[in-house]
Amino acid sequence: MGEAINYELLGMIANLGFPMAISIYLLVRLENRMEALAERIKELGEAIRRML
Repeated sequence: MGEAINYELLGMIANLGFPMAISIYLLVRLENRMEALAERIKELGEAIRRML
C-alpha cells in the first residue's frame, strides 16, 4: 500500500512540475517585457510633452 502512494505522489509531481516550470519561465519573461514596455511608455510621454 505504501508503494502505491509513492507512485501516485511521483505521478502528481511529474504532472504538475512541468506546467509549473513553464509558468514560472513565462512569468519571468513577461516581467522583463513589461518593464521594457513601461520604460518605452515613459519615454513616449516625455516626447509628447516636449512636442507640446
